[in-house]
Amino acid sequence: MTASIPSESLEILQALRGAGHEAFLVGGCVRDLLLGREPKDWDIATDARPERVESLFPKTLPIGKAFGIIVVVPASGHAVEVATYRADSSYADGRRPEGVTFTNAREDALRRDFTINALFLDPQTGEIRDETGGRADLDARRIRAIGDPRLRFAEDHLRMLRAVRFAATLGFAIEPATFAAIQELAPNIRAISAERIRDELFRLLLESPRAGQGIVLLRDAGLLKEILPEIEAMAGVEQPPEFHPEGDVFTHTVLMLDAMDPGRSLRLALGVLLHDVGKPPTAQFATLADGTQRWRFESHAPVGAEMARAILERLRAPTALTDDVAALVGNHMRLSDAPRMRSAKLRRLIGAPTFEDDLELHRLDCVSSHAQLDIHEFLRGAHERFRSEPVLPPPLVKGRDLIALGHTPGPHFAGILRDLYDRQLEGMEDKAELLATIPPPAPVGQAPPAHGMDGGG
Repeated sequence: MTASIPSESLEILQALRGAGHEAFLVGGCVRDLLLGREPKDWDIATDARPERVESLFPKTLPIGKAFGIIVVVPASGHAVEVATYRADSSYADGRRPEGVTFTNAREDALRRDFTINALFLDPQTGEIRDETGGRADLDARRIRAIGDPRLRFAEDHLRMLRAVRFAATLGFAIEPATFAAIQELAPNIRAISAERIRDELFRLLLESPRAGQGIVLLRDAGLLKEILPEIEAMAGVEQPPEFHPEGDVFTHTVLMLDAMDPGRSLRLALGVLLHDVGKPPTAQFATLADGTQRWRFESHAPVGAEMARAILERLRAPTALTDDVAALVGNHMRLSDAPRMRSAKLRRLIGAPTFEDDLELHRLDCVSSHAQLDIHEFLRGAHERFRSEPVLPPPLVKGRDLIALGHTPGPHFAGILRDLYDRQLEGMEDKAELLATIPPPAPVGQAPPAHGMDGGG
């Protein structure tokens, strides 16, 4: 076990112990080591007070010092969080304690969230200190709050979402009393900042082997309607069985999330989650031209794109990520038209920066419904055909060329340049030939075409 622990963490442990203090690895890193997983962080708990920790190491950061947390920065630069054993006072805001009292290892374990996160490891001897039954819960693959779950969740409401995230990413079940407390207190999650909710949700989507089951667990726990009511609204929204034999919109989305590859991007995961978010508000049971009736979702993609943008802005997601996900959602129906597209339009589609995720979202959409992959295969083939040349080469004609021909700059330039670029993408690759297609400048006093070289809409 010691072999997999970073050397800087072992050195900090040895320095603390050499100075006469207790020091253990604690929390998620111990849990992950025992599960055979690669830990993300290596936290240390000790009886040394914060000032003592600062005195033992040449470079430290007093982040969270009031709560007994000092960040030690070894020469390697890989910072390690060292926390003094503590007991927390009351939590007035449902987020953090009003104060702490420095104490011993047992009291420190009892103030933590879940039993599987309250294990202490001595890496030299391999000894595990378990004050809460965490080893048994690891063996049983169970998430259980320490002590009274209602009290744990009242202290920090985000722990409810963390319980679901741990269950989803580890493949564990939530112990019944713990789950019942989440269901009872779920509305309290609204008091938590959007950023903290976002981080837990994004980790669930990225790290869960079956992210769809994580969303189902959020729904069953009563948390989904509090943080993503737009996703909760998908449940029960029927779809035409000839296209969606799997069931309603929520079921379809869950199947897609479960089918994602482990190495998916966050952009793709969010695109899958939100791709049909526009269906509930656009659902209509319509009569078709042949007299048959079925559910239709006119314009659900553009409606969904705006909803996805609003959701991600509410979660304080980065602007670039929000833009990309909105594009994925808004474009996801366009791929079905690919075999009928003009060459220029097809090349624009394949040259989009989100194309790989566009294509994977389309594949997941198909395998989680009608299972027809002909469009996917067509697009893969087209992508291969364009591989030997830039899918979107630089335009041959630019605004300065129009000015040189006597055109007055204005909004109509965009339409002219777009039409010229489309002709270039469709095979007209001689600049002089392209310039010859441009109509002469409008006479003085006459407005140029609204856009495009033919003035059309």
